[in-house]
Amino acid sequence: MAEVLIVDDSATMRLALKTALKQAGHVVHEACDGVEALNKLNEGLKVKAIITDLNMPNMDGVTFIQTVRKLPGFKFVPILMLTTESSMEKKEEGRKVGASGWIVKPFSPEQLLAVLKKLGV
Repeated sequence: MAEVLIVDDSATMRLALKTALKQAGHVVHEACDGVEALNKLNEGLKVKAIITDLNMPNMDGVTFIQTVRKLPGFKFVPILMLTTESSMEKKEEGRKVGASGWIVKPFSPEQLLAVLKKLGV
């Protein structure tokens, strides 16, 4: 069991992620965009993994990951990019800023959990 932060502007997607993660025994925290997620992390939230959307209002996933990687204690926390984007350019951009993995929507709960397991979560 691990604490996981979900960052997605879609309430439906957050619910799908939360359901899959909770059924696997994880504790889930939610944020609707990168700004809200950063506020939670800066207020002391400690998580074992972060799953973030790429395209969000206020702060996109790439900027969010870039910023999280600079926070003390978050340099090595696995961050999964969850998006409809599947181009190599976007994947490379995510990798460059510190994304640990990439899941293309739509996804299955089994796929999500398998990727987290591979990352040690």
